[in-house]
Amino acid sequence: MAQPFTMLDAIAAPLDAENVDTDQILPARFLKKPRELGYGSYLFHDQRFDDCGKEISGFVLNRPAFRDAPIIVANHNFGCGSSREGAAYALYDYGVRCVVAPSFSDIFYRNCLRNGIVPVRLASDVCARMRTELVSQPGQHLVVDLGRQQVCDWHGSAYTFAIDPFHRELLLHGVDEIELTLSMLPAVAAFERDYYRIAPWSLPHDNSDQS
Repeated sequence: MAQPFTMLDAIAAPLDAENVDTDQILPARFLKKPRELGYGSYLFHDQRFDDCGKEISGFVLNRPAFRDAPIIVANHNFGCGSSREGAAYALYDYGVRCVVAPSFSDIFYRNCLRNGIVPVRLASDVCARMRTELVSQPGQHLVVDLGRQQVCDWHGSAYTFAIDPFHRELLLHGVDEIELTLSMLPAVAAFERDYYRIAPWSLPHDNSDQS
């Protein structure tokens, strides 16, 4: 179960590269690692660390101002490449709850929605301006209001974004499709009791003794 997402007021980190694929977000060799141990340490692993395991100082998430940023402002076609859901796991386990970009891979976009991350599509020029200002003025906050479907920047400008209503409700309540279904089990059981009461002939029969 993910944490409910209502409003996030947090530092944003700029990621300028276009076409950031899921193998950059989570290199394939880490997919065999058990999820319960967390994938956060593998996020952007080959860009965050050198061959000796030492941090690469130039990578944005290794800079002190952006190290724990829960929001990433990215560029075009973020999350392209393979459909690995582990890329969304790595972002969430690292602490990222929102990615703002002009465009996403469709599969990655859906994987974010299903794993507690709000993917926000904003105009290319808006994202570019945000990234430029974040580089020059590190530490600026964005406010992501899922209820209003708005992103407010540090200038007070508000940008509306679209999101599927069903997944919006799941994110607001911090549940996934399975947890939503399980929450309906009492209603399903009540329906079955009422239905079998008025249609007893529909009760399942045990035919194991029939030859």
